[in-house]
Amino acid sequence: MRIIIERSNLLKSLSHVQRVVERRNTIPILSNVLLKTEDGAMRLKATDLDIEITEAVPASGEQPGATTVPAHLLYDIVRKLADGSEVSLQTDSNGAQMTVSAGRSQFRLQCLPEADFPDITAGTFTHTFTIKASDLARLIERTQFAISTEETRYYLNGIFLHTVEGTDGLRLRAVATDGHRLARAEMEAPAGSEGMPGIIVPRKTVAEIQKLLGEADDTVTVELSDAKIRFTLGKVVMTSKLIDGTFPDYGRVIPTGNDKALRLDRSSFSAAVDRVSTISSERGRAVKLAVADSQLTLTVNSPDSGTATEELAVGYDADEIEIGFNAKYLLDITGQLSGEEAVFMLADPGSPTLIRDGGDENTLYVLMPMRV
Repeated sequence: MRIIIERSNLLKSLSHVQRVVERRNTIPILSNVLLKTEDGAMRLKATDLDIEITEAVPASGEQPGATTVPAHLLYDIVRKLADGSEVSLQTDSNGAQMTVSAGRSQFRLQCLPEADFPDITAGTFTHTFTIKASDLARLIERTQFAISTEETRYYLNGIFLHTVEGTDGLRLRAVATDGHRLARAEMEAPAGSEGMPGIIVPRKTVAEIQKLLGEADDTVTVELSDAKIRFTLGKVVMTSKLIDGTFPDYGRVIPTGNDKALRLDRSSFSAAVDRVSTISSERGRAVKLAVADSQLTLTVNSPDSGTATEELAVGYDADEIEIGFNAKYLLDITGQLSGEEAVFMLADPGSPTLIRDGGDENTLYVLMPMRV
């Protein structure tokens, strides 16, 4: 195998594929990236057996062949080469080593054979649809912060993506919850998603597609079955296994009878929560919200540090109420809201609160209270 490739093109592709490679592997081949030359391009592939990313990059001086080399090592080498340089990749006659050269720099890397590299993409996809990159990014951004990190409840370790019938037609909905908070975002279902199975996209896959979507400016093709999902963004293709589990009936925890509407300025409220929670060094310290008439009083008590209070003018005309929330969870949710106004639908101090975004009717959040 012999190929010449522009350094910036190679670096960009390596930055995409090497992210899924774990730093420590008990299986040596999983530390490597597969490089394969075909049709005036080089295809790169990396996997951790759950996620696989491939990308094609233009190349010249092609001599067909394929090999695998350490992914992070090759990425670090290319990253440190001079801007604008051309990189030559050439394997020796027995395929045991690959020479990487650019200008006066030359490196020899140990290779492992292509035949040993795993392939997780086998299987058929039952549904295919195209979605705007910005729409998919919004669904993920609005919900991913609520993904559970508790490994025992593995079925909560991802985003539940499914379709539901709404008043104005079929909707594509994303839901995530960790048992303390729930985030739900939806949009008009794209053509082709009809009848799709409800799937749970794993947390690591969500993080990787989020990074790729940050560079995409057009559409994404999504293919899925009940076991795998594949995203195609230009020349990047990411395939992932799905979480094999049943997502809970989240509709049961979304309150419907909360009749106390608290309307407040999102940015002022978020800043106030951030300030009063400074008094506590313990993460997740409860902040008490006391609402009466058109005034909200935020209070945090810390046995070690003292007390902090702040008052805000709000819109509220129901009975007085005092309720506590995890300060970090409040900040996470308000950080996702796009409108200037946030609406808290309250019931009582022991019941879940429904939070709506004044600027986005397609999202809602549920937050469990804390005892204060």
